[in-house]
Amino acid sequence: MHLAHRESQRQSLSLFLGGQSTVWLGAMTEDPCASFVETGLTAPVRDNLSRMGVRIPSPIQIQAIPPILSGRDVEGIAPTGTGKTIAFAAPLTQRLLGAPHERIPHVARIICLSPTRELANQTGGAWRGCAKGTGLKVVVTIGGVPRARQVRDLEAGADILVATPGRLVDLLSDGAVVADATTALVVDEADRMLDLGFIDDMMSIASRLPVTHQTLLFSATMPAEIVDLGRRLLHRPVRVKVDTADAPPPRIRQQVMFIPPRHKLGALVSFLSTHPSRRVLIFTETRRQADDLANALGREMTCGVMHGEHTQARRERTLRDFRDHKLHVLIATDVMARGIDVEDVMLVVNYDIPRQAEAYVHRIGRTARAGRQGSALSLCAPEERLLLKDIERVTGARLKAIDPPA
Repeated sequence: MHLAHRESQRQSLSLFLGGQSTVWLGAMTEDPCASFVETGLTAPVRDNLSRMGVRIPSPIQIQAIPPILSGRDVEGIAPTGTGKTIAFAAPLTQRLLGAPHERIPHVARIICLSPTRELANQTGGAWRGCAKGTGLKVVVTIGGVPRARQVRDLEAGADILVATPGRLVDLLSDGAVVADATTALVVDEADRMLDLGFIDDMMSIASRLPVTHQTLLFSATMPAEIVDLGRRLLHRPVRVKVDTADAPPPRIRQQVMFIPPRHKLGALVSFLSTHPSRRVLIFTETRRQADDLANALGREMTCGVMHGEHTQARRERTLRDFRDHKLHVLIATDVMARGIDVEDVMLVVNYDIPRQAEAYVHRIGRTARAGRQGSALSLCAPEERLLLKDIERVTGARLKAIDPPA
């Protein structure tokens, strides 16, 4: 199947903005007078968004929702924490409500791919919020948990299937999921998908979909690989983009403490004791470092640890405890850095300086979510200074140096 050649089969779809093949909609600032009415969302979906606390559309939502409602393929580029999930979930929910509701056994009407189990669960939860009271069925399928219940959930079909790529390929291979009547494919956090090596799985899944499906691709960044992926998956797309510089003003106080590696633990304990925060998220580069740090900090405060070696059930339990304020501190590797939205994370600590500037941006993006304020502290050893300079160059942010504790 040639995914790039679908024009003749797509004539029945309404054409947005005069049917232009490529439309770049410039970044927009948040308009306090804007409303979801202006995006074209109808009352049932708007009411659900209001119940979720989402009342004013963000720039990416203002730009993406109208072309999605019209049936266009969309490529959305926006920083983390800007509301990309609602930007695709809300209009696709409305499109489903406007189409016949009858489910077909094993068929997923919409498929949304998420790079990690945690993000898939979060996206599924947000989508259930958008579809509450509509009768639409949302199913989440992820690896690391037994397949049997997921297969049972899919026997009667699903309106929305949120899945990690590996598990979905397995379910498609044995017929537990059928995609030949799927109307839309969403690739969420596409740059992270590529980082994790899911390109073959993504293309395998896309090849099973009907020629006339709608494709939405959302990403926080747009490296050359994303441009190429867009060419392969998207047909005459509308492209919407919110640059970091044009996103809502940053509300993160970014600080750095220059300190030798052997003194990092003591400095961190001292800092946390003198700068109490309700929720603290600490990132380490390796799983072993996360475990060691959790053991050390556990003597001083309630903390949990989360990384890829833990079972999915344990990861979900730890994240739930953190959300429920049963844990003061959560220590994690970068499995947590993308797309996880925990309310009121007041402080993010980079115990190690990440090797890529993009990882830094996604880590600190776990605080100051949805208009709130937050802080980020990076502990920088002498051998990490070049990494820090690269972060400052790429982000254009100068981190304020603070003194280590005496």
